[in-house]
This record gives sequence, C-alpha cells and structure tokens, in this order.
Amino acid sequence: MRVGFIGLGAMGKPMAINILRGGYSLIVNPHVNKKVVQELVALGAVRAATPKELAGQVDVLITMLPNGPIVEEVLLGEQGFFAGAKPGSTVIDMSSVAPGFSRKMAEIASKRQLNYLDAPVSGGVKGATEGALTIMVGGAPETVNRFRPLLEVIGKKIYHVGDVGAGDAVKLVNNLLLAVNMAAAAEGFVLGTKLGLNPQTLFDVIRASSGDSYALAAKMPHFIFKGNFAPGFTVDLQYKDLELAIQTAKELKVPMLLTCTVQQIFEQARAAGLGREDICAVIKPLEELLGIEVRL
Repeated sequence: MRVGFIGLGAMGKPMAINILRGGYSLIVNPHVNKKVVQELVALGAVRAATPKELAGQVDVLITMLPNGPIVEEVLLGEQGFFAGAKPGSTVIDMSSVAPGFSRKMAEIASKRQLNYLDAPVSGGVKGATEGALTIMVGGAPETVNRFRPLLEVIGKKIYHVGDVGAGDAVKLVNNLLLAVNMAAAAEGFVLGTKLGLNPQTLFDVIRASSGDSYALAAKMPHFIFKGNFAPGFTVDLQYKDLELAIQTAKELKVPMLLTCTVQQIFEQARAAGLGREDICAVIKPLEELLGIEVRL
C-alpha cells in the first residue's frame, strides 16, 4: 500500500516516521516543513511537489494539519489532492476540525468516488513518537477495517465511533475537558502555593484523591514544576479547539458556560504572548498576578 502524508509538524513528523518503520511506501509533500521532508526522504520517503502530484502515486492520503481551512486548501486547491486522486482513493484526515467540516469534505469526496475518514488523535508528541496514540475514527466500517492495520502503526487504541464526523465530535469533547482540567489544575496549584503548601506534597496527595486528572498528572511534574513550557500542545491550538467546541455548540443551541470562561483564560495567555507555549502556560498570568511560581 502506498501512503501519502501531508502535515509534518510536531505530531505529523513522528507519525510519518512510524509509517515508514511499519513497512509502508511513503510519499510526502512539503506543505510548510520543507526541512522535515528532507529528513524523511533520507529515511526512504519519496517527495511530491504538490498534493495533486502526490495523489497520482498513492492509495491513501493522511493529513495532519492545524485547522480546517488548511485541510480544505490541501484537498480542494488548484494543485490539491482531489484534483489528481484516482477513483477509489481514500483520505484519512487526522487534524482536529469541526464535525460539520469533515462531513462536508466527505460529501465532496464521495462525488469524486473517493473515500473519507476523520480520525483525530490524542496522546501528544510523546504518543506520536512511540506509536501509542489514541485514534477516534469516523466513517464507513469497511473503509475503517481496510485501513486499521495502517492506523495501528501510529496508534495503540483505535476506536471506530460512528459515521464521518463522529471522530471529530469525540475529539472536540476530549479537548474541551482537557482545557477545563488544565485551567482548574493551574488555578488550584497557584492557590495551594499561595497558602504555603509544597507543590510536590500537594501533587502527591491529589494524585491519590478525587481531584486527580490527566492534566494534573502530565503537566505538573514534567512541565510546570520544572519551568518547562515547550510544546507539546500549544495554547493557540487549544484555543482553536475550544472555539470549535463553542461554535458547534452554538449551532446546536447548547449552553457552554464553563467552556466559554475557560476559553477566556486561554485568551488571557495568548494576550500575554504565550500562544506558542504549551497549554500549561495558562498558569503564568496568574502566577505573575500573585508574585509566586509553582516550581520545585
């Protein structure tokens, strides 16, 4: 099977490397990261000048891009993938986009006799590097089953969650909860530190108590305690995902009181120039306000 890959950023690069290691033929297009393409070519990948040129050489395209407009440009542009794709080819979009966007792309793909899956991921750069991502797939069962072995070289837990758009819907809820938990953990540890508690003691007790969360476990010891705010998953991308959740909720007339408040906490971090830092940097504005740092 010949696999195309577009979107070789912090997540996409290790995912593409794992596809090569899985024994697949890989063709890549340098949408932005031309230097990374050179690294992958050295590992055995083939370079295509445009998504259209790539389309003529592959059975399936995987996209891992920052947002819907960029996915749309790669697929529908004059030199886009759809312009050169053979009938029966498949697109697996692993970007975090709105469910309605994936359903729209799938409808356009179907008219061109192409298959389409939405398959966003969770697990961060560490999970992508270790081939241990959680993958939430939406699409026709026969298409999911056909590409399950390919997905298994980049993820350990593959969930088929429904029709096209369902994978994005699950990811939208997951990232909403991550943001809320991250903001709550940051606020709680600033309060605890202001009260004179040792952050490590606070961490150890809460990890064994009802206030525990993934955000607490992953972000306190490895990032905040060490003063390490290198991404990871950036504040800008988390803000974008919260906006996707809020816009989708508006379409469905679902109140999102807590999510809108948390989005403003991430907006505060963006306004402070922290947009390119890891999501745990939302703690910095509150630390600065109170003149303390949650560090060991």
